[in-house]
Amino acid sequence: MTARLADIAAQAGVSEATVSRVLNGKPGVSATTRQSVLAALDVLGYERPVRLRRRSAGLVGLITPELENPIFPAFAQVIGQALTRQGYTPVLATQTPGGSTEDELTEMLVDRGVAGIIFVSGLHADTSADMGRYEQLRGQGVPFVLINGFSDKVQAPFVSPDDRAAVELAVTHLTALGHRRIGLALGPKRFVPVQRKIEGFLRCVQERLGLDAAAAEPLVQHSLYTLEGGQAAAAALIEQGVTAIVCASDMMALGAIRAARQRGLDVPREVSVVGFDDSPLIAFTDPPLTTIRQPVQAMGQAAVRALLEEIGGTPAPHSEFVFHPELVVRGSTASAPKAAPGTAKVPRPLRASR
Repeated sequence: MTARLADIAAQAGVSEATVSRVLNGKPGVSATTRQSVLAALDVLGYERPVRLRRRSAGLVGLITPELENPIFPAFAQVIGQALTRQGYTPVLATQTPGGSTEDELTEMLVDRGVAGIIFVSGLHADTSADMGRYEQLRGQGVPFVLINGFSDKVQAPFVSPDDRAAVELAVTHLTALGHRRIGLALGPKRFVPVQRKIEGFLRCVQERLGLDAAAAEPLVQHSLYTLEGGQAAAAALIEQGVTAIVCASDMMALGAIRAARQRGLDVPREVSVVGFDDSPLIAFTDPPLTTIRQPVQAMGQAAVRALLEEIGGTPAPHSEFVFHPELVVRGSTASAPKAAPGTAKVPRPLRASR
């Protein structure tokens, strides 16, 4: 092995340590140097390691957290169509409870020689996750783009909605309707989109309602991005007398509506609810959901363009492309319930289920 490394290093004009880094998929090697080492392998007749063999020009991996939330199939459809139009075949890899992890799905796609990978709401959005996994992927020469979530530790193009502006749109809409006690229901705090939504919420309630961070903190409830999670968060907020709830996903918003109705409260006459995403079919719920439309079409197409530039050897800027969301007003928001100024509505007792 030592002689082999020496031969390859001499042929490529680099050190043996550099050859080792390339062969083991380690970061810290430029694309030009990596190509020189791979070319040396070919010239000397050595077989490239599986992960370093010439990548398929036709396959692009797409990794999503799950498909139960309608926003992820929406992203998959937009990205798949954009890739197909450019002559590529999307390979959808989805995480499921108890199934493959993001790292395992990434390894599977790399082993199959995909030309690149798009991650939607992956570990890159989790501030507690080790970002070294993405640098390792770069070291293997696999281009990738990341959607929803940002880390300055990862050198790659990011595509995100403006989460701060999204919440500000929702809160501004609700304050214009006369609401003064507004709650925010969202996911775990360790995620970048959650942190940004909180920043937007705190800034907006301070500007519009005069609430400082200490006064607004109890109005922020963390839960899961599910119907049940939204229901739990909304229940806690309703107990505090809020008249409106901004949710971090449409699924959470549907849970918030359920929580209100279980307490005998009418939506939107007594409690207004705003979702986030504008998922397919959400306009047909009862009532039709007011929500913040995540610009899925524009974001998906931008992610594909950035990835194809990376694949083509013209790297896209390693920065974050931020897309402005849109408020879609429907039937789940209305004027604040009539109450004495400064008083909070006391929710009716929870009705016994039959």
